[in-house]
Amino acid sequence: MMVKPTTETRADLAYQTLREAIGTGTLRPGQKVTERGLAEQLSVSPTPVREALLRLEHDGLIQRTGPRTVVVADIAERAIDDLAEVEIGLRGLVARFAARNAAPEQLDVLDAILDAADDLLIVIVTRHRNGENVDRQIDALLDRMQEFNDAVNACAANPMLIRLLEQSQVFSRPERRALRLEKIAEDERFGLDRYASHRALVRALRQGDSATAERLVIEDAQGGLAALRGNR
Repeated sequence: MMVKPTTETRADLAYQTLREAIGTGTLRPGQKVTERGLAEQLSVSPTPVREALLRLEHDGLIQRTGPRTVVVADIAERAIDDLAEVEIGLRGLVARFAARNAAPEQLDVLDAILDAADDLLIVIVTRHRNGENVDRQIDALLDRMQEFNDAVNACAANPMLIRLLEQSQVFSRPERRALRLEKIAEDERFGLDRYASHRALVRALRQGDSATAERLVIEDAQGGLAALRGNR
């Protein structure tokens, strides 16, 4: 039996969809939108859209110009810097909680994901050396890396913290992936200098070393965001 989405769930989906549209430029800075118009675009009632807009207004991503009308905010570079700092800090905090709470079987899953990523990397390097197409393998490698990040989040066992992280990310998942693919097209070694730190992170989590886990993740997040923002 299919369960109908609750109003809260529809509001969450509307929020994520609108936030992604703002992040990718589908909704442009200065663009005026209405609750009714957005509700029609998203095929939902105005209520979840209204709730989503309240959250976006709190995030500083929109500005209200009337009772039912808003304008997409022109986010200054300084505001993005602040958001990046929040995201990096939250990622480090997730790693700190993961070092405290990760179960042995969860850590085994992390190692298994990295083993699969290693195998893909070998195939990518070999095929690239032979002049063969590696798009499918790169997509699979990015999938494994997202799977790794999600598994680390699960180790933290702190849903509220994960929700805060999701709301504070500079780039949405689709936008982050698209930017990574652009960077990889320019340089096939992109990101590999940080890839090795994942093994060190798992070792720190196994040892319950929260300080090292936090440091590794913060350094990785700083490097990753800096590289992606340079492509924007």
